Amino acid sequence: MIRRNPHTGRKVIIGSAVAGIAGFLAGILTAPKSGKETRRDIKNTADKGIDEAEKDLKMLHTEIDKAIEQAKANKSKLNKTAQKELGELVDKAKDSKTKAGDMLDAVRAGEAEDRDLDRAVKSASRSLTHLKKYLKK
Repeated sequence: MIRRNPHTGRKVIIGSAVAGIAGFLAGILTAPKSGKETRRDIKNTADKGIDEAEKDLKMLHTEIDKAIEQAKANKSKLNKTAQKELGELVDKAKDSKTKAGDMLDAVRAGEAEDRDLDRAVKSASRSLTHLKKYLKK
């Protein structure tokens, strides 16, 4: 039986979206349109990218909450060393959750930069993955 990483699909989707946006922008910049039309198309594309990132952050925020609750429920069943390790993972997940929430606020306020948004999504995703892996043990 082949096991698939559940996050592989998300990576493919994000990669495809980035490639699609890059191709779309290249097409826009080389198309014979007026400057006003080109700027409008670029803004619309950027807005779509931000909307997608916002959806990803909301989903990760919710999933991290669920994983933290699951970790709290399972913590009493573990030995002291495992409880300490799980506690550290939960702390990191809470930190990522807070950062994801802050980034969501920044996105809504129009103050988020692409690289910060990307970094927040990756950080939250990594924390969630590590916590879920630990909980499966």
